[in-house]
Amino acid sequence: MNTDNFLLELGTEELPPKLLQKLSNTLGTNLADQLTEHNLSYSKLELFSTPRRLAVLVRDLQLQQKDQVIERKGPSVVAPSNAIDGFVKSCGTSKENLDKKTFGKTDYYVFTKEQKGIKAIDLLENIVDTSIRKIPIARPMRWGDLDFSFVRPVHWLIMLLGTEIVPATIMGLKSGRVSRGLRFAKVNEITIDAAEKYQELMINKANIDVDFVSRKETIRNQIEAIALKQNATAVIDESLLEEVCSLVELPVAISGSFDNKFLSVPEEALISAMKSHQKYFHMVDVDGNLLPSFITVSNTRSRNMSLIIDGNERVIRPRLSDAEFFWLQDKTNTLESRLKKLDSVLFMKSLGSMADKVNRIESISKYIAELIGADSANCARAGLLSKSDLVSEMVGEFADLQGVMGGYYALNDGEDSAVALAISEHYKPRFAGDSLPVSDVGIAVAIADKIDTITGIYGMGLGPTGSKDPYALRRLALGLLRIMVEGELNINLKELISRSLELHLSVVDKNSNADIYNFMMDRLRSYYKDNQVSSKVFESVLVVRPESPHDFHLRIQALNEFIQKSASGSLIESNKRIANMLKEHNDINEFVDPGVFIEQAEKDLYEATLAVSSKIEDSTDYANNMLQLLNLKDAIDLFFEQVMVNVDDDKLRNARLSMLYWVRSLFLSVADVSYLS
Repeated sequence: MNTDNFLLELGTEELPPKLLQKLSNTLGTNLADQLTEHNLSYSKLELFSTPRRLAVLVRDLQLQQKDQVIERKGPSVVAPSNAIDGFVKSCGTSKENLDKKTFGKTDYYVFTKEQKGIKAIDLLENIVDTSIRKIPIARPMRWGDLDFSFVRPVHWLIMLLGTEIVPATIMGLKSGRVSRGLRFAKVNEITIDAAEKYQELMINKANIDVDFVSRKETIRNQIEAIALKQNATAVIDESLLEEVCSLVELPVAISGSFDNKFLSVPEEALISAMKSHQKYFHMVDVDGNLLPSFITVSNTRSRNMSLIIDGNERVIRPRLSDAEFFWLQDKTNTLESRLKKLDSVLFMKSLGSMADKVNRIESISKYIAELIGADSANCARAGLLSKSDLVSEMVGEFADLQGVMGGYYALNDGEDSAVALAISEHYKPRFAGDSLPVSDVGIAVAIADKIDTITGIYGMGLGPTGSKDPYALRRLALGLLRIMVEGELNINLKELISRSLELHLSVVDKNSNADIYNFMMDRLRSYYKDNQVSSKVFESVLVVRPESPHDFHLRIQALNEFIQKSASGSLIESNKRIANMLKEHNDINEFVDPGVFIEQAEKDLYEATLAVSSKIEDSTDYANNMLQLLNLKDAIDLFFEQVMVNVDDDKLRNARLSMLYWVRSLFLSVADVSYLS
């Protein structure tokens, strides 16, 4: 099979940095799907992206579709003549050229023809055009008077099959072999003479590494090298690194500094100003203290880099001055004095103001404090003040500092240190993989805040649907569950949901407990799936409806240990067999009368069950309970080998069913292991 390499490069205006990787991946996926749909094989796809281009290199693309034999089944040979004539006409042939084939017991006319495979070069225009058009774009742009739209205006198009230009016109662009370098470079046009030389030529002739991953690692290495020279450690946030990589084609990392006086401002505010506004990386000393310096990444090399450094230092100075001003200004008012302003801050329509929300958080925090042994007064106080920093100048400018600044302001106000810490950490976890609150008071307020939002919004019928989750309830629910599970908090989730619902306004459905609980369980299912827990194990526990996520987790752990034991397989199948038997009997007496038994095997099972029951009764050591239940294997196996349950004697049959009900109830005290079958 003849193959060659195919290169696609679409040149654009600067693409949105936070979308660059998504655009690149989607283009690659769409192109792969189109090639497969057109029966063109290849060995692999290589994706490239910079701020001004999306490119795909298809290795070893099949140059022509394979020839195909197309077969059309027509009417039966005994069909009316007009039906047969219509089929012949539609095939563009004569009746004599039709074959006959038997399907079932009937012969049918069949038209067969050989279709020549189409050359790849004749298919690629449509394949590429479709791949680009299928990229989902929330806000497409139009430019000039052209009837095209894309995320940004497009300027050039390369389509090469080996060394040959693929003739095509897409979005008004005629395909060629000329790419472009840096916007202001002397040599701005780069001729690509062969598809496989694309990456090499862009590096050698334009100093542009079009490989996103490689370019990102270059930036990382440059940043770390600069920090090492300054005996410091660069704090590299991966999301910021990806964003910076999406902003530059020729990365050159440089460092600058700022006045030491700004270090009197909370470091989070300084870091936020550097990261979110300027895309700078900050550095810390060996003790983890913020240094008055930063690293930025330029998109070009200059003969006089000091001018670029000086420019960046001038730009960051007013940002840090703003942070300093806000810090000093905010400290003149206490968090408590800001509570009145929360009345004018809407939490959500129908759920009241932020003042209403903190009152609910205060109430729930006190309730949770009693459950986890935290200081009730501190929990209530932290809950009440938890949102006061939302009306501060600092958070108004740097929204990502909410909670963090509240902690600093609480300490400045003379609040208890436990209250300050709780305010600073109650938003945690903010995102997947984020750390959890560590203090008891912080845990209480974090749970209260999250459950209030979940119950309020879900209770109004605004829960997530499909892939849409406009209020991020899934993230909140997962964070709440992580706190309970990983924090080993034995809190009744159903009771917590009910208490929270009762605090809301009448517009919230107070009877939505079950729906909210089921929603939370769906998030718990996702949590365990991400942690490689079998769906069967999860469903086995879910069916017994534990009310505490931590209790749920202990059962999951016990089942994971149980299924590793060799005897578990037999017990799982026995439970399934017992469950099926009991389905047919709804009036089973839970009392077991051993005096009725006549077979030794059933007497032995009764004694074994009695012994295990006495050891696990009222125990929540589920791992040990499952180990004890393993001791029933031999007795259960022997029972089913030697004893007939459904005998004619009603008294004996009921006694045997009651014992099996007892055996199954012992397993159900942990989970329904029949789901593991």
